[in-house]
Amino acid sequence: MLLRDEAILRSRLHDLFLDLIIDREQKIAFTRQVVTDNIDVPVLLRRAPLTFLESALVLFLRQRLTEADTRGERAVVSRTELLEHLQVFERDRNVDHARFERQRENAFEKAKTLNLLHRLRGGDDRFEISPTLKLLFPAEEIQALTQSYTALTQTAHPADTSHGEEQAE
Repeated sequence: MLLRDEAILRSRLHDLFLDLIIDREQKIAFTRQVVTDNIDVPVLLRRAPLTFLESALVLFLRQRLTEADTRGERAVVSRTELLEHLQVFERDRNVDHARFERQRENAFEKAKTLNLLHRLRGGDDRFEISPTLKLLFPAEEIQALTQSYTALTQTAHPADTSHGEEQAE
């Protein structure tokens, strides 16, 4: 139905300053806010600012999605694996381990809330990474962010950095 009425749907969404993004190969579609420098457009889609740990998790998920795609497989990760990946961002001399654990859990929960992770049936600990992630974050953006985050993990203590946003508690 979406493909049948694509032209009409695109037109109606454009009236609302939204673009329709369709990936026919992956069989997914979503809307994206139109960005223009010429005029102020109303913002109809909510934005979800990410903390440093949440951004690091998105980068990890995007990397795993790319790896799975190259193998022709579904991108599946475990909750344990995700939390272990985030562990590298804890400061060496962190005295508030409970706070850091909450931040890791919050990053995981936000990925689920944003529908970046979908629980697999019959698996409490296993999740499929949403293929929309590769459309939301193109490879060029991911590469630049990954380089920045890698440099930070080697030189700084990023666990209490909020990447311009307030830390979720």
